[in-house]
Amino acid sequence: MRIALVHSYYSSRVPSGENNVVDAQALALREAGHDVVVVAQSTDRRLRRRSYPIEAALTTATGFGPSPADALAEFAPHVVHVHNLFPNFGRRWLTSYRGPLVATLHNYRPLCPAATLFRDGAICRECPAGHSTAPALRHRCFHGSALATLGPAIGTRFAQDPVLRRAQVLTTLSAGMSAEYVAAGVPASKLRVVGNFVPDRAGGASPAPAARTWLFAGRVERDKGVHELIENWPSGERLLVAGTPNSDDPLPPHPAVTLLGRLGPGDLVSAMGGATGLVFPSAWLEGLALVCLEALSVGLPILAFDDVPAGRAVAELGIGLAGGRDDVPGLVERAADVFPQLREHCRAVYEREFTAAAWLERVEAAYADARTLARVM
Repeated sequence: MRIALVHSYYSSRVPSGENNVVDAQALALREAGHDVVVVAQSTDRRLRRRSYPIEAALTTATGFGPSPADALAEFAPHVVHVHNLFPNFGRRWLTSYRGPLVATLHNYRPLCPAATLFRDGAICRECPAGHSTAPALRHRCFHGSALATLGPAIGTRFAQDPVLRRAQVLTTLSAGMSAEYVAAGVPASKLRVVGNFVPDRAGGASPAPAARTWLFAGRVERDKGVHELIENWPSGERLLVAGTPNSDDPLPPHPAVTLLGRLGPGDLVSAMGGATGLVFPSAWLEGLALVCLEALSVGLPILAFDDVPAGRAVAELGIGLAGGRDDVPGLVERAADVFPQLREHCRAVYEREFTAAAWLERVEAAYADARTLARVM
C-alpha cells in the first residue's frame, strides 16, 4: 500500500513525542512492506525567517498556507494519514482532496486553542461548550499571550474543523479522548482508538527492586501534574524526577525528591528497571503517553489519577493503580503493596497492545475502513 504521512514537525527546542511517533510509525509501516512518504513541514527550518511568526499565525487563523497537495498528487497514495498541520500547513487543500484520509488526534487542537482542554491547573471545556473561543482570548490560553492566542482562536472550528469533517477515519489514543470529541459533536462512527507503540528495548519484565523508588518522567509542566504531585508526596517515599525543570515555574522543594534532568532512551529504561512504579500524574485529558508504554515494556506498573483518560486506561487494563488526587500518600501505599505482583502482567499487556505489530494491525484496519468509506462517498 502507498501511504503518505502528513506532519508539521514541532521545533526541536521543545522535545516532542509527537514527532517521534511519526518517525517510528513511518519506519514500522516501511518494515511491514508498505511504500511510505512523509510529507513534512519543519518548524526549525521555517524559524530561520524573521517573518515566520506572522506567517504561522496567518496560516493557523485562515487555513491558507503551505499545502501537501502537489506532493500527494505526485506520490498518488492509497491513503493519506494526517498527524499534525499546526502551525505550518494550511487546511484549505482538504476541501479539494478526494482520496481516503485518516487523521490521528494527538491532542484537542480542533476544540481548544491551547490543544489541552486545561487551564489554570484544571480541566476546562469552556470553548467547546459555548462554541466560542472568546474565553481562550480572555484567559490568554496559548503561551500566556492574547496576541499569540489570536491565531489559534480564530482558526478553531470545533466539530467543523476541516480535518475532522474531511477524514473518513479519526484515530485517538484512548476511549476517553474519543468521548471528548463525540461530546463536541464529532460523529462517533468516525472515531477509532488506535493508540501508539514503542520499540521493545527491554526484552522482558525486570524483577521488582529491593527498595521502594518511584519515577516520574516527562515534561516538568503544570499540565503534567508534577508540581501538585510533589506538594502532596509522602516524605518517606523516594521519587526520581526525569525531566528538565522550568526555571520560570520551579518545582516545590521536597526532601524525598531527586531531580535527574532529562534522560536518554537507554538511561530511562534503566531507571524504569530499578523503580517500583511509574508515577503518571498528568492533569490534562491525555491517554497513555509514550512514557507509560515504555514502562509497560519493562513490566513497570503505573500509578495515575482516575479523573483523566490515562488513569481510566490504567484501571481498565489492570496495569497499575488509579485513584483520587486528594490522598496521594494512601494511593502510594496501596500501590507499593500490589505493584510487585503486576510486573509480569504489565509486560504481557505491552506485548499484546503496544508493540509495533499490534499497532500495525489496528492502523491497517483503519486504513482499510477509510478506503472503503471513500469509495462509498
